[in-house]
Amino acid sequence: MPSPPSPLLLASTSRYRRELLERLRLNFHVARPEVDETPLPAETASKLAARLAHAKAQAISTRQPGGWVIGSDQAAELDKTLLGKPGTRAAAITQLQAMSGRKVRFLTGVCLLRGEVRFEALDTTTVHFRTLDEAEIERYVDAEQPLDCAGSFKSEGLGISLFEAIESRDPTALIGLPMIALCGMLRQAGFPLP
Repeated sequence: MPSPPSPLLLASTSRYRRELLERLRLNFHVARPEVDETPLPAETASKLAARLAHAKAQAISTRQPGGWVIGSDQAAELDKTLLGKPGTRAAAITQLQAMSGRKVRFLTGVCLLRGEVRFEALDTTTVHFRTLDEAEIERYVDAEQPLDCAGSFKSEGLGISLFEAIESRDPTALIGLPMIALCGMLRQAGFPLP
């Protein structure tokens, strides 16, 4: 098997992103990007996800030049209103109450960067939430503590029980790293994928 074109870095400390990238059996290192994730005034979920994916990759590329860096970020929107990471139990409960019985769009941006060479993609996933009662929401939040997740759930865990359906081109995007798009980028960059 030919060696990869240069070092590969994942600009994320998310264990879920790391586990997804491990599926490809490529050697990579993890680095914390330290990027301010505050949305800009009137920024849409799609622009936020794309901007932060690039910013995370750029932050690591600047510190560790020469390698390929993967940045990814996700934002959620309900009726064109941005849903951030709740941060507290009360905010998570409020978010899930608002999403109950409704459709929510999740935008996941991914960027593969080395110097001036940049590949980018944005995946849209629509989640149809079941109608949830107060007790279900509280049980879920207490069990999984999704306080650092846009939309207040983890689809790779108990969060899947909150849904009626998921519409997506790439099921891994909802977890936080759109692997179908990323595989295409890595092939373009010269990484040997099957």
